[in-house]
Amino acid sequence: MPPQVSVVIPTFNRGWVVGEAVESVLSQTYDLYELIVVDDGSDDETADVLAGFGERLTMIRQQNRGVSAARNAGAAASTGRLLAFLDSDDLWLPEKLAVQVDFMERRPEARVCQTEEIWIRNGSRVNPKRRHRKPSGLIFEESLTLCLVSPSAVMIRRNLFERYGGFDESLPACEDYDLWLRIGCRWPVYRIDRPLVVKRGGHADQLSRQPGLDRYRVRSLLRLVESGRLTPTQRRAAAAVLAEKAAVYATGCRKRGRVDEAIYYEELVRRFGGLEDGSQDRETASSKQ
Repeated sequence: MPPQVSVVIPTFNRGWVVGEAVESVLSQTYDLYELIVVDDGSDDETADVLAGFGERLTMIRQQNRGVSAARNAGAAASTGRLLAFLDSDDLWLPEKLAVQVDFMERRPEARVCQTEEIWIRNGSRVNPKRRHRKPSGLIFEESLTLCLVSPSAVMIRRNLFERYGGFDESLPACEDYDLWLRIGCRWPVYRIDRPLVVKRGGHADQLSRQPGLDRYRVRSLLRLVESGRLTPTQRRAAAAVLAEKAAVYATGCRKRGRVDEAIYYEELVRRFGGLEDGSQDRETASSKQ
């Protein structure tokens, strides 16, 4: 039978750990899948590690273009009706695919689901804080402050992923935050209450450790608020978070002497800070009369 699930692992200079991620996929109890690993321009031992798995995976090599481009390239080369992504520093427990495929088959209205996770930081298990707890269903407003959908935990129907254009390759980070907000403003994201992913963190090359990530979240929110896709309630909520994040980032720019950058973000605060109570919406409407 053809693969029902396409698993995509993006990796860059993760030869020290990508083999463990691959093994966790090859150990799945569900076997109607294909595994595609996209080497995003690694110059370490990544290629040799992946070559050791032979025909059990498909390897794609490309020039370094970032994690979004790597995930998108893997998805474009795949054939399954369902897509699942695994970051190369994370692991799956053996029943991860089986549980999610069963959920998607039993719930034909579901387009996206994710599992719970086990968090490991610097080799020790930690409990996520309350603000990191994953909601289920229509999660848009809860996900505005920070991303509550983990790429390693997601399964999504291919047609929905393609409809929304995949991950935004212009974002060097927060690309997952951006995609799940674009999808989550219209579609439920269901949570499966089983921890089937081991999410490992604490190492220096994590994208989430980059400074100044809020500038990418602000960029994503700005496009979304101006897109016309949101309901009035969603737009007000997104604008409020946009203004809040822009204000914090502008303050940081001022402290570091980046005045022109600070002025840009302060202007965003002025433009969108009043949308939460609808005042700017009313002013805009009155100016058009």
